[in-house]
Amino acid sequence: MFFWLYKHIDPHSHYVPLLNLMRYLTFRTGLSLFTGQIVVGLMGNRFIDWMRKRQGKGQPIRTDGIERHVIEKKGTPTMGGLMILCGMLVGTLLWADLSNPYVWAVLLVALSFGLLGFTDDYAKVTKQSTAGVSSRIRLIAEVLIAVVAVWLMVIHFGLPTAPDHGLSTSVAFPVFKKLLWNLGWFYLAFGACVIVGAGNAVNFTDGLDGLAIVPAMMAAGAFGFIAYVVGNVKFADYLQVHFVPEVGDVAVFCGALIGAGMGFLWFNAPPAKIFMGDTGSLALGGSLGAVAVATKHEIVLAIVGGLFVIETLSVMIQVSYFRLSGGKRIFLMAPIHHHFEKLGWKESQVVIRFWIISAVLAMLGLATLKLR
Repeated sequence: MFFWLYKHIDPHSHYVPLLNLMRYLTFRTGLSLFTGQIVVGLMGNRFIDWMRKRQGKGQPIRTDGIERHVIEKKGTPTMGGLMILCGMLVGTLLWADLSNPYVWAVLLVALSFGLLGFTDDYAKVTKQSTAGVSSRIRLIAEVLIAVVAVWLMVIHFGLPTAPDHGLSTSVAFPVFKKLLWNLGWFYLAFGACVIVGAGNAVNFTDGLDGLAIVPAMMAAGAFGFIAYVVGNVKFADYLQVHFVPEVGDVAVFCGALIGAGMGFLWFNAPPAKIFMGDTGSLALGGSLGAVAVATKHEIVLAIVGGLFVIETLSVMIQVSYFRLSGGKRIFLMAPIHHHFEKLGWKESQVVIRFWIISAVLAMLGLATLKLR
């Protein structure tokens, strides 16, 4: 909104000198971070108390999982992802360029995936069951939303036959600066898989207090920097990465995500006063996937968000081996963070060590910008 005001008030007339600061993407990104944090902080305890009254028994806890979770986490309200979504939305709408289609494509994914997650959380709370909306229906809806978002980004960037040599529908590989794989219109399916996969990967990771939100913020920080670089022709040329015009404003969204995440962590830190639920995890993961597609760094997402990949693979391996072996398990419990709890690690040990892994992976992902 403020960027719109800047563009529509002649900056040379100096009626509102402070609006000239809107020219700087770093300034707007910083303020979106601050705004997101303030919004969530102001919602804070009042929202949590309201949710606790509305939900009664809170989020259902798996009785076949970690025994102490049933006791310690019983009655904790869920749907805290609404706080995160509010922080992201306000921070982005106030400080981003609202004429930028990449911003709207990412917001589309965040809000739509958040709505799907909310529907799932609502079903779990009302039924007091860990089984929410049908996984098949939810997956179909996620794919449709993701395809629309990718289509919007492809159409804006340029069709496969455009002078960009098909970059809009190509997969760029890290390290190999000139290697592109043009998928044509099959890129819609690939991009949708990235977004849906990221959404569900964060959803699998969200199982302990503070476990998912910090790695999501780290990934958002890394991709905020990537968006800033690939959206600037000089930096993109210097680092020899593919230049994506106008994508820089996605950094403002990443800033709002980080700020909202910081505000939410204040209340989600152990012992959590509220869980983000599927409302938050699907929105966060889907957003990161959409940002990766917008910046043409889909493969780098697998590095930066490597912790989410590990969590997802642990579930896939566990389920596959269980079926093939007739009931045997590789892990004591999946996702893998529960495996370490079963081994005797304290919850805080699992969370903090996984944060460390996420930080290392985020730095490795950023290193691919220079390794060419």
